[in-house]
Amino acid sequence: MLEYHIIPVTAFAQNCTLLWCTQTRAAVLVDAGGEPERLLAAVTQRQLQLQALWVTHGHVDHVGAVGDLAQRLQLPVIGPGMADDYWLQALPSITRQYGFPFADVLQPQRWLQEGDVLTLGEQTLTVIHCPGHTPGHMVFYSASARLALVGDVLFAGSIGRSDFPGGDGATLIRSIRERLFPLGDDVAFIPGHGAMSTFGAERRHNPFVADPA
Repeated sequence: MLEYHIIPVTAFAQNCTLLWCTQTRAAVLVDAGGEPERLLAAVTQRQLQLQALWVTHGHVDHVGAVGDLAQRLQLPVIGPGMADDYWLQALPSITRQYGFPFADVLQPQRWLQEGDVLTLGEQTLTVIHCPGHTPGHMVFYSASARLALVGDVLFAGSIGRSDFPGGDGATLIRSIRERLFPLGDDVAFIPGHGAMSTFGAERRHNPFVADPA
């Protein structure tokens, strides 16, 4: 089974997700945006074996601690899509601009593409490309757990911003309606910020992407 623990970090209250396989205790941190010591304490507390750092997209509040953790623990960085490389190249200037702890340029060991499959212990998750918030934004989906980690694509009652460089509002809405909602109303999702929801609840009530009345 998959288990998860959501850890909001930084002043942006970004949801870093500690995700693990209950059979093997293999774990990953998804979108380690900051506060690395707090994230590592959560791993240690649960006696997990951290295998990698997964990234949905290149914005600083989602990758701010990734480089530090990767170097310190010799962990691979998996994701996002290569189209987000310009965000990862700009991390030194962006961290200074927004007052984050310094983060150097980040180079993932593996860029992700639509349809890739990631293994975590005995569990597998499918990678879904959902551009619009950023061009290389990826979503991690477990069909067995009926769970998706959607980064900043979709929120409870809202959607991601599309006014950053590389964003596009129409593309974002298509990503949600055509790539996420077809997975099923019962699928729960962990957003990049805020509370969890389900695709069904957002189809019914989200003013940005709800089904037409």
